Amino acid sequence: MKDAHSITFEYRPEIVPDDIDEMGHVNNAVYLRWVQETIVAYWKSIAPAEALSRYLWVALKHDITYRLPVFMHDEIRSLATATGMRGPRASFTTLIKRGEELAAEIRSSWCSIDAETRRPVRLPSDIVRRFLPSQSYLGRAALEEG
Repeated sequence: MKDAHSITFEYRPEIVPDDIDEMGHVNNAVYLRWVQETIVAYWKSIAPAEALSRYLWVALKHDITYRLPVFMHDEIRSLATATGMRGPRASFTTLIKRGEELAAEIRSSWCSIDAETRRPVRLPSDIVRRFLPSQSYLGRAALEEG
């Protein structure tokens, strides 16, 4: 569910011939690559330079609902919206659109990690506000309740 105070990021993935499966449309696995590309591009567009070198993201879970096939020459857009942040975990909804039609909806969970130690780490609240301007930052106690 999109929060009225969230920021939506648009990314335009490119469909390449290897993305097409034996059924003539984009293979389902490609959608995961697009989500990864979208979230990483979103992070790079919104995070300050210091955060880009200090934090990385790893995917924890993806829940994909496929609605329409996507074909080689379709114009697609990938729209990512942060929907929550608790401790080191962030949730995003990514909509893959074929023109104005919804081709797929992906709800995913990600974990921010320290680039040096590769351990989960909470992002500073000023960085969280770049994704979710109105959300109060929820730490460990809220995570354990949720």
